[in-house]
Amino acid sequence: MGHVRHFDLIIIGTGSGNAILDERFADWDVAVVEKGVGSHSSYGGTCLNVGCIPTKMFVHTADVANSPAAGERLGVGVRLDEVRWREIRDRVFGRIDTIAESGKRFRRDENPNVTLYEGTARFTAARELRVETAEGPTTISADRVVIAAGGRPVIPEVPGIEDVEYHTSDSVMRLESLPESMIIMGTGFIGAEFAHIFAALGVRVTMVGRSGRVLRGEDDDISARFTELAARQWDLRLNRREIEVSGSGEGVRLRLDGPEGAETLEARTLLVATGRRPNSDLLDTAAAGIETAEDGKVKVDSTQRTTVEGVWALGDVSSEYELKHVANHEERVVQHNLLHPDTPIESDHRFVPHAVFSEPQIASVGLTEQRAAEHGIGYVTATQDYGGIAYGWAMEDTTGFAKLLADPATGKLLGAHIIGPQAPTVIQPLVQAMEFGIDARSMARGQYWIHPAMPELVENALLGLPLD
Repeated sequence: MGHVRHFDLIIIGTGSGNAILDERFADWDVAVVEKGVGSHSSYGGTCLNVGCIPTKMFVHTADVANSPAAGERLGVGVRLDEVRWREIRDRVFGRIDTIAESGKRFRRDENPNVTLYEGTARFTAARELRVETAEGPTTISADRVVIAAGGRPVIPEVPGIEDVEYHTSDSVMRLESLPESMIIMGTGFIGAEFAHIFAALGVRVTMVGRSGRVLRGEDDDISARFTELAARQWDLRLNRREIEVSGSGEGVRLRLDGPEGAETLEARTLLVATGRRPNSDLLDTAAAGIETAEDGKVKVDSTQRTTVEGVWALGDVSSEYELKHVANHEERVVQHNLLHPDTPIESDHRFVPHAVFSEPQIASVGLTEQRAAEHGIGYVTATQDYGGIAYGWAMEDTTGFAKLLADPATGKLLGAHIIGPQAPTVIQPLVQAMEFGIDARSMARGQYWIHPAMPELVENALLGLPLD
């Protein structure tokens, strides 16, 4: 066997893993491995390059493009004159690609203690990796390894799918031109966000799902309302099974089996948004003796340590929460535990919020009503419509609401779910209350709520909880 270069630390992946290295690691000999994807630098990981940041830049653009419809309700005539797709795309990626490139340059050129390897890595032993770079294979080892390798889109096994051009969240934002029609396979948050983006920009969107709901992981009331509103905006085909995909002229043809029998859809572009999987298999974690769960997630304990001494994991490769704010939290835990092995700290995943930036927006934290019922957890619940607060009147919002669950004995919040304008912002005080153990009555009455601002939605929902 050839020469093995040994390091103090190897970090696999440059998303949240990249943030581990601060000035406290200046005297560590560190290797950073980034597999890279396609012609664009993927330094910075999923969130920066193909996830939260570019999608939200497109979402905001879509929200602006939707303003004529909002204006109609208010007696304001607004027209959408044109959508300059390439200008939108190039504005987004002109910024993103520059950040990714400069992040890579900084690590490579300005951190003398860091060696950057660009290529795919596979474990050959517990803390040893073979990296396939453009210059050829090399083997590296370390005393400590951090697996922060993220995940990738899942491609469903539908006959013919490999024979047609399809897109995933990794590629769809870089389309050369805006298609007149698009089929989106998948009814999760990625599908819901892209349906909003492309429909608002003028694309005829058809969404296909195997279940009877869109966003079925949300609280049932939220999911039901969103599904109803989605059907008004997009051609929604639920309870469908994909039979076959084939080419059709310049686009794709999708054959389905549904409640009313066989049907055929045609569109210019196919977007596959049927979920994501962790990259643990690409790393051959089994060769290192690192245990993974059935879904491929690397198993970690509360300190983010894997089943192998000296190896930690964080983010989408190991966490059930595929969220950047969770990966960042876990990164800070791993960072501390690398620097202070004798006094490790634990991750706090008790109250993890998430949001869906579609139309309308959704935000959620804690237990859904169905989960509370499944686990036999006692609760009381209250719902407050946006239409029942002054700012809701101002917006003429007739579909949004907040739903809270609380412990009837203590009054502490168990869950919060909001569908409507600015839901990810409006939910934040509820996340704070859960994290710091503030009961619903104290929260509602123990502070001023600005009238007539949107957080009155939260105030009224809290007051609506049937607590003694």
